[in-house]
Amino acid sequence: MRSIETLEQFYELMHETKSTRRVLSCLHFRNEPYSDAHIAPLKEALMYLNRIPEANGQKCLKINDKKTIHLDLAYEIGELKKDIFFLENNEPDFFKMLSNLHENFNKEVSEGVNKLKDIHFKVFITDRDGTVNNYCGRYASSIQSAYNAVFLSRFAQCCADNSIILTSAPLDNIGLVDLSVSPKNAFVFAGSKGREYFNKEGRRCQFPIAQEKQNILNILNERLGKLVKEPKYLQFFLIGSGLQYKFGQTTITRQDITKTIPEDESLAFKETIENIIKEIDPESKYFRIEDTGKDLELILTIQSSNDSKDLKDFDKGDGVLFLNNDLKLGMEAGPNLICGDTSSDIPMISSAIDKSDDVYSIFVTKDDALKEKVKNTCRNSIIVSEPDILVTILNNLAQ
Repeated sequence: MRSIETLEQFYELMHETKSTRRVLSCLHFRNEPYSDAHIAPLKEALMYLNRIPEANGQKCLKINDKKTIHLDLAYEIGELKKDIFFLENNEPDFFKMLSNLHENFNKEVSEGVNKLKDIHFKVFITDRDGTVNNYCGRYASSIQSAYNAVFLSRFAQCCADNSIILTSAPLDNIGLVDLSVSPKNAFVFAGSKGREYFNKEGRRCQFPIAQEKQNILNILNERLGKLVKEPKYLQFFLIGSGLQYKFGQTTITRQDITKTIPEDESLAFKETIENIIKEIDPESKYFRIEDTGKDLELILTIQSSNDSKDLKDFDKGDGVLFLNNDLKLGMEAGPNLICGDTSSDIPMISSAIDKSDDVYSIFVTKDDALKEKVKNTCRNSIIVSEPDILVTILNNLAQ
C-alpha cells in the first residue's frame, strides 16, 4: 500500500491527479461517457491524503530526515472531494453541495446571472488564484479541479470571443499551464502579470525587456537559487509560492496562507532578501520590492510611459494592454469582462476602460474597502464571496 510521508511524495501525488483530471474534464466538457475506472485514481489520491498523519489538525510531512513540516491540506482534499462528487452525480446535486459549503451561494449566483445574462463578451480576462480558483497554501499543488475546468471552458466557448487567464505566477516550470486541466485551446494563458503568454497554438510570446535588466535579474535569480538550497532556508522553497522565476519578475515566499513559518523567521528571511537586493541594485534602479505578507515580489521596473523617464512596476494593467495589442483582441469594441480578487487586479479594469467604456467586472472579496474600490472603478461591477460562486455564475451563463 502506497504511503505519502514526504513533501516530495505529496507533490508527486498531486501532479498525478492532473492527468486524470484533464482526461475527465475533457470528456465531461464534450458530453462523452467515462467510467468508474476513470475516477478511481482521484479516489485513491484522496485516500492517500487522508492517511497522512496529523498533529493539531494539520498533516505532517517530512522535508528531510531532520525536519517535518505541518500543512493544512484543505484545498487538496476539499477539491478532490468536490471533483469526485461532481463526476459521480448530476449537476443540480453538485450545486446543492456547493450551496451547503458556501453561505448565500444561490442568492449570489442568481444575482450574478441576472446582471450578465444575454451578454456576449468580446474579451474575458480573469485572474486565477482566489478568483476562479480556490486559494491553496502551496502553488505547486493547486491543481485545477475538473469541475472548475468544465465550468470555465463552457463560458469561454459560449460567451466570449477571447478568453484569457492572466496571473502573476510564472507561465510554466511549475506555473500556470502546469496546473491547468482545461480542454485544449479554451484559453490563452498569460503569466508574470501578462509579460508572457502562450497563444492557442502553443507559441510563447513575451513583453520586451532590455538586456541590461535581464542580466541583473539573472544575477538575482542565481543568488536566490543558491540561497534556498541552504538547510536554513529550504522551508521557504517548499511552501506557498516557493521560488518562482517569472518573466521580468521573481517571487519568493516568506510565509504561507496558514502561517506555517514562525513570524520572526519570516521577517528575518525578508531582511535577508532585501539585503541581497541592496547588494545587486544599490541605487534602486532596477527593482521594486512588493511584500504581500506572504510573498516578496521582486519586480523589474519599466518606464511609466514612452515620453517619461519615471519608473514604475509592471502591473496587470500593463499586461492587459500588451495582450490586447499583441493578440489583436479588439477590446475597443467591447463588451469586456474582467475578474479578480485583490487590489492588484484593479489595474486590469482600468486598462479595459481605457479601451472601451463597455466593461463589466466580477470580484471575489469580503473586504469592504476593496468592494468600494471596485465599484468606484467599474460601474458594472458584481461582488461575490467565493471563487466557486464566480465559476458557477459563468457556467450558468453558458447554459
